[in-house]
Amino acid sequence: MSGHSKWKTIQRVKQTQDKKRGNLFTKLGHAITVAAREGGGDPAANFKLRLVMDQAKQANMPKDNIERAIKRGTGELAGAKIEAVTYEGYGPAGIALVIQTLTDNKNRAVSAIKHILSKYGGSMGGTGSVLWMFERRGVIRIMNYESRIKNREEFELKMIDSGAEDIKEEDKVLVIFTRPEDLQKVKESLERENIQPDYAEIEWFAKNLVELKDEAAKNKLDKLFAELDDNPDVNDYYTNAK
Repeated sequence: MSGHSKWKTIQRVKQTQDKKRGNLFTKLGHAITVAAREGGGDPAANFKLRLVMDQAKQANMPKDNIERAIKRGTGELAGAKIEAVTYEGYGPAGIALVIQTLTDNKNRAVSAIKHILSKYGGSMGGTGSVLWMFERRGVIRIMNYESRIKNREEFELKMIDSGAEDIKEEDKVLVIFTRPEDLQKVKESLERENIQPDYAEIEWFAKNLVELKDEAAKNKLDKLFAELDDNPDVNDYYTNAK
């Protein structure tokens, strides 16, 4: 339940039904558009764009969709303006939530989020109400790492030298954690080792996790997460639920 990220959404959705896959492509397209608008359409010079393009490729998003999203961001194609807005709130049992949206209609997005939270016993919070419980960290994930890394000890030393703070295995995936400002440096160090990471992003991580022991609250939270996943305006969300 803890540590939700677009990585998990991509892994779950990329081989599932067309509706959910199309919804994920919409979210990734919005993220590409915003990244291109903020830093230009050249991924070689725009690290944020390169990150989300890598995620789009991991999700098997068609190349044409990626190119159109970039052109909307650079103004070469017309389209509604996509805005990034972060909301804070509470789920069942007071669980903290950070919800990031990319939307062309902020009123629609906030109304939907309020409805979802209220439906499952939660509520919206004000600015700063829960964000202090989280910290930003860079995260890189490498699948099938055992066949891609010849000398694990030597590899980890190189990653630490380039800025990695922690390296561990989660569900047979090697995960590298960095400070946000070191993510690009560590990712590029990996690529110099001819290892293309399967995922790289800057995410919010809860400083302290809360264990939900009440089964009814757990079920409500799972349903709340499912509705956030299905909402096309919600780009990502993070929680302190363990």
